[in-house]
Amino acid sequence: MNKRKRKGQSRSTRPARPVPPSWLEYTPEEIELIIEELARKGYKPSMIGVILRDQFGIPLVKPVLGKTITQVLEEKGLTPKVPEDLLNLLRKAVNLRRHLEEHPKDYHAKKGLIDLESRIRRLARYYRREGKLPKDWEYSPETAKLLVAGEI
Repeated sequence: MNKRKRKGQSRSTRPARPVPPSWLEYTPEEIELIIEELARKGYKPSMIGVILRDQFGIPLVKPVLGKTITQVLEEKGLTPKVPEDLLNLLRKAVNLRRHLEEHPKDYHAKKGLIDLESRIRRLARYYRREGKLPKDWEYSPETAKLLVAGEI
């Protein structure tokens, strides 16, 4: 078995120097206003970054503003209740539980759910420590279902 061969390395590379590009047409204040407007429309931070890149030609926000999109949203008070990466894991866990209700003998999916819930708990512990989640927040399948549905 060849462990040295690495697959899946095709991707665009980040700029070598973390300075704003010289051809950028927008000022930092304009970029912050665009980020705020997109967040008020309901876009998540990762989607805001994609829109800034594709529609406005802003490759990276951090070299221009000196802070990330999430930090800008925190300043404006527009951060989501649950961080985006944790919410994506919760969504995946809800879908996997739904799959296991229909296919109870899918043992590989059961193992995947155990691993996924472990990852959720680890990430939640980190966010509780950092203060991005309440100290008493605990993962449960019921709360995950409510969070994904947008009822909480």
